Amino acid sequence: MSLSDVDRQLLQRCLDREPRAWQDFVDRFVGLVVHVVNRTAIGRSLSMDEPTRDDMVAEVFLVIVRHDFAVLRRFRRQCSLATYLTIVARRVVVRRLTATSAASGNHHPASSNGSSLANGNTVNGIANGHAAPTQVNGELQRIENAEEVEHLLMRLDPKEASVVRMYHLEGKSYQEISQAVGLSENTIGPLLHRARAKMGRG
Repeated sequence: MSLSDVDRQLLQRCLDREPRAWQDFVDRFVGLVVHVVNRTAIGRSLSMDEPTRDDMVAEVFLVIVRHDFAVLRRFRRQCSLATYLTIVARRVVVRRLTATSAASGNHHPASSNGSSLANGNTVNGIANGHAAPTQVNGELQRIENAEEVEHLLMRLDPKEASVVRMYHLEGKSYQEISQAVGLSENTIGPLLHRARAKMGRG
């Protein structure tokens, strides 16, 4: 999906620091960011209390505004602004979850309140069912630039493009993808490998 005229104008207003531009930007995309935070937590088998979720949403917007809107200035406008912000938000949230997991690993499994991330209880407002630090680190490695992925998807057949989009842009697991496209779970990895090879050619 390409950049809409409405978002192009809003983006430029923010970069030009026009009055109310940032407030309009937040109003337009706060729902998207909340959704990304919730979906990322669910995808990692995490539950999150409201203060922690709000803190993560605020952190995403701080990253966007930091260094004179550096994140927005890097946007090359080859896909929708919502797609780009989804990737930015997921990266921020996964980085935060990685830091939380790493911090929990520096303490005894039984913390002062008798809970730990590894034990599936709440630490700093986040409860973990199974996700390990290595799992979250793997998530960081698989997040690609949204614009590049959207552009390269044109080289793939529809099924390959669907799998790549679900894995790289929507953050779905192999199991979720296999259920969505009707393929066995052990075929998803090889399909992604072949798709990446196609995307790397030309």
